[in-house]
Amino acid sequence: MQNAASKNTLCLNLMAICMRFIRCIFIVFLFFQILNGQQISINGSIWDAQSGRAISYAGIEIEGTSLKVYTDKEGRFEIITTLNGVFILAIKAREYIVKRLPVDISLNELKLGRILLEKDVSIDQNDILITLTDNQIIDGELEGGSLGMLTATQDVFLNRAAFDFGQAFFKVRGYDSRNGSILINGVLMNKLRDGRPQWNNWGGLNDVLRNQDFYLGLKASPYRFGGLLGVTNIDTRPSGLRPGFRLSGSLSNRTYFGRIMASYTSRKTKGNFIYSLAASRRWAKEGFINGTLYDAFSVYGAMEYQFNTNNGLLFTGILSSNRRGSSAAITEEVYHLAGNKYNPYWGFQNGYYRNSRERKIMEPIVMLNYYGKFRKLRVNAGISYQSGSFSKSRIGYFNAPNPDPTYFRYLPSFYINSPIGANFLNANLAKKAFLLKPQLQWENLYKANSTNLANGLAAYILYNDTSSDKQLTLNTTFNIKPNDVISIDMNLSFRNTISNNFAKISDLLGADYHADRDPFSETRNDVNGQLKKGKGDTFNYDYTLNYQVFEAFAQMSMFKSKWNFFIAANYNNSRNQRNGYFLNERFPENSMGKSKPVQFRNYGIKGGFTYKFNGRQWIITNGILLNRAPLLVNTFINPRENNAIVPNLNSEKITSFDINYITRFPNLIGRLTCFYTRFQKLTDINFFFVDAGVGSDFVQEVITDLDKLNMGIELGLSYQLSSSVNLSAAFALGKHVYASDPNLAINFDTAGDEENLINIEGTKDLGIAKIKNYKLPTGPQMALSLGVEYRDPKFWWISTKINYLSDNYTSISAIRRTRSFYLNPETGQPFDIATPDNVDRILKQKPLGDIYLLNLLGGKSWLLNGKYLSVFVSVNNLFNTVFRTGGYEQNRNGNYGQLVQDNLSGSPSFGPKYWFGYGRTYFLNLAISF
Repeated sequence: MQNAASKNTLCLNLMAICMRFIRCIFIVFLFFQILNGQQISINGSIWDAQSGRAISYAGIEIEGTSLKVYTDKEGRFEIITTLNGVFILAIKAREYIVKRLPVDISLNELKLGRILLEKDVSIDQNDILITLTDNQIIDGELEGGSLGMLTATQDVFLNRAAFDFGQAFFKVRGYDSRNGSILINGVLMNKLRDGRPQWNNWGGLNDVLRNQDFYLGLKASPYRFGGLLGVTNIDTRPSGLRPGFRLSGSLSNRTYFGRIMASYTSRKTKGNFIYSLAASRRWAKEGFINGTLYDAFSVYGAMEYQFNTNNGLLFTGILSSNRRGSSAAITEEVYHLAGNKYNPYWGFQNGYYRNSRERKIMEPIVMLNYYGKFRKLRVNAGISYQSGSFSKSRIGYFNAPNPDPTYFRYLPSFYINSPIGANFLNANLAKKAFLLKPQLQWENLYKANSTNLANGLAAYILYNDTSSDKQLTLNTTFNIKPNDVISIDMNLSFRNTISNNFAKISDLLGADYHADRDPFSETRNDVNGQLKKGKGDTFNYDYTLNYQVFEAFAQMSMFKSKWNFFIAANYNNSRNQRNGYFLNERFPENSMGKSKPVQFRNYGIKGGFTYKFNGRQWIITNGILLNRAPLLVNTFINPRENNAIVPNLNSEKITSFDINYITRFPNLIGRLTCFYTRFQKLTDINFFFVDAGVGSDFVQEVITDLDKLNMGIELGLSYQLSSSVNLSAAFALGKHVYASDPNLAINFDTAGDEENLINIEGTKDLGIAKIKNYKLPTGPQMALSLGVEYRDPKFWWISTKINYLSDNYTSISAIRRTRSFYLNPETGQPFDIATPDNVDRILKQKPLGDIYLLNLLGGKSWLLNGKYLSVFVSVNNLFNTVFRTGGYEQNRNGNYGQLVQDNLSGSPSFGPKYWFGYGRTYFLNLAISF
């Protein structure tokens, strides 16, 4: 027993000695770690170069690391770090030019003293960007662009893509804006219907919405999972804005003629309140395109109450009303007759412009946020409510001629391409008639309605397609930083949208009533309602879409001296349902009442790794695997009339990765990116009239199992040649193509055209559409820009950019690439001459042509009696180049015989339609702040 006790005592002693030895080793190791990782202080102060005033809330960061601090009220800052080596210190403040300084972190303390920043007058060009973005979304059948989310970044390539390439509707990496997340105070603003942000909801409020954080592409974001284009968060807190007044006035010939904008931000009161107010007005009788009126106003208010330095409440209210006249894509024939400014949607009425295709948007936003900052936790909890309407007007015609002056029967090509032979005399008469009255003839519509005075029935009406939405959003974001190495971000959000969609009569054009029935099948649209509908009545269709989405996001990031790493996951649960209010006589079984609910549960994961060669060069790679629900607009086949859902509807699958090389030298900054993205199992629904080998009708085209491929490179470089001269370059080369041959089905209405009343009901599966390797209509897929900028020490600057864009293609007609295209509608058999070579020749995708653009920009600022006065001017497309920004093949000629006949003369009646870019335009802005 004693021997056993002795052995136990010996073991305990040995263990105690070992523990002491380990403690000694740990202390020595910790000592050397302290020596090797000695904390170093970098300090200084940031001042305005003109006024000599301290700049508060300026951000100072060591590029390539997570270290970032902000200046206090006196403009002072201090960074405590254990880094060692040469790095670039970036100083960024709102409305100031970014300054980058090389720093050698090797001393105990690095005193930088007073650092001067110069005002950035060019921030006023952001209004140009919003104008371009609005125009893409509001005018069209064109997909929404991806430009507007770039306002918050200093990235050379992205700024060039926005302000220069954007003139030709260039899309970054070929993505549309659905693939980027736009937030206001952490709350997602992308619409549930189409996934895109509605820029008009906050247009004209640039001065108070400049506080933005932008996270490019697949980069980690502390706010939410994000998309392929990244995340932009707009911060409306008045505490982040410069106190005082700012008043500006602008003149332009783009979309509006004039703009007045005013804003005021208070200083913190004794009660810890800070508030900000802003308003703007924009207007034009017509923009660059004929007949495109512009009438918009915006108001904004935000109040922030700070309980203490770590807790506060924020209330934000935004009201933006926008009324605009739309323009149309036109054929090559119409362009040669009337020019690139021509717009068929408008005409004179009693000496005034009147556009038949006006779009009106007013969807006010109210939001309440709580911001909390604790030891290692930051919280942003918000609730948002948005309601309002988006309406689009158009002329309805019933058993009456089409009033569109570019309707194919009114143009010379109709007589030249006649199946019975060309009639050049009538073609010449048609040309003279068009040139004499090229616009919409409003008086003819009133005259046509006046012929029916006996019974008061309208042949023509003006009506609005309206979406009236109500959306409630609950959002909470947690940002946890337990130490300097790890950060954890989480977000929970819930959105509920009720969208009422209906058509409403706005003008009977002199008639007494409209008969609410389909003119071809003589069936009623609203069996239970009145047949006779008057001004202000809902007609044609009326239904509601209910949509709920719950999302959860979690992310962990690690930051080390030589590498960074993050991984993020996302969960999305969506549910939507249609509820019809009209019993449509054509669809008695499934037009009224609720549809089956459509529900999807999807997951996403992404990650990224950064390796730093040194403080000036690093390489980043990111990847994402994402499943997401199809868009609401691609879920219901024909929601205006029935509850039918796309059969076997699938979630979309996205696989993407990018590799980035970043350089940050004192005089040279740049980014080179290679990217690859594949979209799979996409669904797309289109509406049009077609004359195909399987029949003629107004149809809904349903494309399923569609894949797309986007890949390419981006390069942006900026070189500071001297203290006054900067050289810059941007280059993009992409391959954006259809990557599969999808399945195509068409759903026929009971309808017809003016010549052939054909009643066909049901769905026809046309099989595979051979579209693989056709180019996607994503704008120019190759772009190059070279720029030089001079900044004078007396606070004026001038810049010029030379731009070249190419590899831009029209959108193709998928139905022409199906087997039905080969069939003769008279015999039901293939055309004898429809050989593969002949078909390939006639279906070759049409390029839109190369584009050369020269842009000039300049500005100056003055400090007069403590007040800033600045002027900014830009001239785009200096040489007034005429160019096409987009286009699409018309679907009407859906069989080989008709398409050949239409193209024999070289001036087809149903050739591609094109949108044209602006010619020489200017933008002048004068601002004063105090």
